[in-house]
Amino acid sequence: MTIALIDYGAGNLHSVHNALKAAGAADVRVTADAAEVARADRIVLPGVGAFGACATALRALPGMIEALERRVLAEGAPFLGVCVGMQLMATRGLEFGAHDGLGWIAGEVAELAPADPGAKVPHMGWNDVVPLAPHPLIAPGEAYFLHGYAFTGADVLATSDHGGPVVAAIGRDNLLGVQFHPEKSQGYGLALLERFLAWRP
Repeated sequence: MTIALIDYGAGNLHSVHNALKAAGAADVRVTADAAEVARADRIVLPGVGAFGACATALRALPGMIEALERRVLAEGAPFLGVCVGMQLMATRGLEFGAHDGLGWIAGEVAELAPADPGAKVPHMGWNDVVPLAPHPLIAPGEAYFLHGYAFTGADVLATSDHGGPVVAAIGRDNLLGVQFHPEKSQGYGLALLERFLAWRP
C-alpha cells in the first residue's frame, strides 16, 4: 500500500512522514509528482502557513489538482488533510483576502474570533476533540492544535472548545480533514493515523 504525502512546500513533511511510518505505513512517498499521487492507495495533504499561499503552491504543481480530483473524488482513494491541508478542502479561505479552496467541503475558513476574550489567538496547545457522532476515524481524546483560522460549514465531524466551539475535524465518504496535528498528538495522533491506514470507506 502506497501513501502519497504531497510536498508543495507548505507542510511539516518530516514529522508527518515519521508519524505515518510509526503508525505502520510501509511505503510513504513524499512527492510533488501528480502521476505518483494518481497511483497512490491513500493520500495525505499536510499544510502549515497561510491559506492563500498554500492554495497557490498546490495549484502550481503541474497536474496535481486534476490528479487529486480523479484519484480522491472520482476513484474514492482515502484522503487525509492536516491543518491547512484540511482547510484547503473548503470552498474558500479568508486569510489575507479571499482565496479559492478545493471546494470539496462546503464552507469557509476565517480568523478565529473566540467569544471568551481570555482565549488567545492562535489556538495553540492540547485540547479536547469531541466527535459529534460516531465515526470510524475520529475518537474522543486530546490533540495538539496550532492555528489562527478555523473552518465553518458542512460535514463537521468533531469540535473543540477555545472560547467557544471550534471545528476540529470535517469529512464525508472517503474524505477526512483534521485541524489538529496528528504528528504532534502523541498516542492519540498515532492511533488516528493507524485507523486511517486501515480505513475502508
